[in-house]
Amino acid sequence: MSDTVTQTEGGQTTTTGTPVKLKYFIDNEFRESKTDVFMDCYNPSTGKVTHLAPTCLPSEVEDCIASAKAAYPSWSNTPPNKRIQVLFKLKTLCDEHLDELTQIVAESEGKKWDEAKGDVLKAIEVIEFATGIPELMKGDSIMNVSQGYDTVLYNESLGVFGGIAPWNFPAMIPMGWFAPLCIATGNTFVLKAASPVPQVVFKFAELWKKAGLPDGVLNIITASRNEAEILLTHPDIVGVTFVGSTGVGKHIYKTAAAHGKRVQALTEAKNHALVLADCKMDRTARGIINAYTGCAGHRCMALPVIVVEDSIADELVALLKKYSEEVKMGDAMDKSTDMGPVVTGAQKKYIEGWIDKGVEEGADLILDGRGATVEGLEGGFWVGPTIFDNVTEDMTVGSEEIFGPVLCIKRVKNFEEGINIMNNSRFANGSAIYTQNGYYSREFAKRTDAGMVGINVGIPVPVSIFGFTGHKDSFFGDLHCMGKDGVRFFTEQKNVTSTWFDETAEIKSEKVGTWDGMSNRD
Repeated sequence: MSDTVTQTEGGQTTTTGTPVKLKYFIDNEFRESKTDVFMDCYNPSTGKVTHLAPTCLPSEVEDCIASAKAAYPSWSNTPPNKRIQVLFKLKTLCDEHLDELTQIVAESEGKKWDEAKGDVLKAIEVIEFATGIPELMKGDSIMNVSQGYDTVLYNESLGVFGGIAPWNFPAMIPMGWFAPLCIATGNTFVLKAASPVPQVVFKFAELWKKAGLPDGVLNIITASRNEAEILLTHPDIVGVTFVGSTGVGKHIYKTAAAHGKRVQALTEAKNHALVLADCKMDRTARGIINAYTGCAGHRCMALPVIVVEDSIADELVALLKKYSEEVKMGDAMDKSTDMGPVVTGAQKKYIEGWIDKGVEEGADLILDGRGATVEGLEGGFWVGPTIFDNVTEDMTVGSEEIFGPVLCIKRVKNFEEGINIMNNSRFANGSAIYTQNGYYSREFAKRTDAGMVGINVGIPVPVSIFGFTGHKDSFFGDLHCMGKDGVRFFTEQKNVTSTWFDETAEIKSEKVGTWDGMSNRD
């Protein structure tokens, strides 16, 4: 595989093998940061540094906020039907550049080709949803709500939002979950891109500009946590949307809320699936393989734990081991690859540390992904599929997020024991059940704590017309991303009540009642 790529408007790439210093995006142009500190961006398949992301200065972050603030009055006053013309054009441009966007994701994050393409397509999906903003923002009204009085409810934009994106879905999350609804509703946006993988959002920025987005509506920086903290406290930021770890999410929720901002923080998970004895065994096993090895386990809706009834456990475990051994690791750009690399050397070390921990805790390691290599790509960041059996509730390997291709198997007697174990988790992002039994399917859907539930679906991520509804320590806030919640997060309601007087009639001077006509019981 070659690490040579082509130069783009934002200075994102190079035709030599030399790492390129990236710029930041402000006022619809790419500018060089004045920082002396840059962060390495790797091609995970080769392990080579391809780009250097600037740790933008606090002044540059503040400049982006000022740019967004200056753009807000005009953009918010632009009629929704006109705003969405930009999104229609953006969707067309994304379709035209789909392969280029896919390649950037594959080469920067390590997703195999079809996963990288899916990352981009899921961003486009939300762009399509956001083109419905004129209907989604439509308010409500009642004529003669009280005698002679009318009330109209409007949904309005708020101002400048900040977004802090993770590295695991560099297209879908910042350019799907965050930007489209924020911008379509009339707000402006300052994005702190994930520093290990910012390349694809800069390409999206080029497309937003080409689609006709006015200067300042979208600004993008890369920075450390210190500079990102500005988004949590700056008086011109009205809200913050975040995806990342639970510890950081709690801090963002607490800090930003204390500064009067609305917050949605989507955080960690340890999703479990309950496998009952009547499941379709082979299809269930293959679904689990996809759910725990897909995207190299780098997704908060992965399936790192299965809870299986004792009566079928041995048979299922044997199948899982067999199919896991058949997973072909390889170059993310090779379309025959089943699983790509993990994102960085640090993440590889972190995952392998958790495998060490599982062994120390006494879990049965029946498939070990440590020390995996791919011929010709020995410098890549490889961790093979890993399976632990007989994981118990006192083992942290089965309760804490690992974010890699590691599967933990917990054995139970029956449905009741299984769902109780699952609900004991402090996380509640997703859960699944594999069964042909309608009664247990319904009971599971009703009683599971998780906010996204799969019935014979290992990765029950909803499409964008629904919200991404994590619970417990998987989410902090009141309004989730995407769907109707996403629209509500980026808007606020205003009720306007009016009454009018007959200019041809004599208006008597009368005492105005306590409720000024707004009580139906007067």
